[in-house]
Amino acid sequence: MTVQLLSPEGMLAPVPYHHVSIGTGSRQVYLAGQIARDQQGNPVATGDLAGQVVQALRNTARGLAGAGATFSDVVHLRFFVTAWSAEKMGDFMAGIERASQELGIAQPMPPASLIGVDQLFEPDVLVEVEATAVLD
Repeated sequence: MTVQLLSPEGMLAPVPYHHVSIGTGSRQVYLAGQIARDQQGNPVATGDLAGQVVQALRNTARGLAGAGATFSDVVHLRFFVTAWSAEKMGDFMAGIERASQELGIAQPMPPASLIGVDQLFEPDVLVEVEATAVLD
């Protein structure tokens, strides 16, 4: 197994992600930030955080597949969310749940960071996802 995920005893729980990932492979994959756009660049789920999380993770899955990887090879995810507030957690997690079911992302997820930002590069973009994976 290239990636081992764990949450050592005594770390904050419960959370929807593992706290630690160990990558033992030799090929590293760094996926640029993915957003809620279709293949033609059209916005998807405008104004809908949950829908944008799903589409951004769909695009992440496509990028990983292009490198011969899947979410099981991911050692870290980084989410950027515009105008973040705690009230948005429900919508964010709803998107995570929908994407996990659709894409077969194991729960808990790999270590992840959620970073609130004022804005992303276009006003309709509510979330951007970066992924790092390790392959043999």
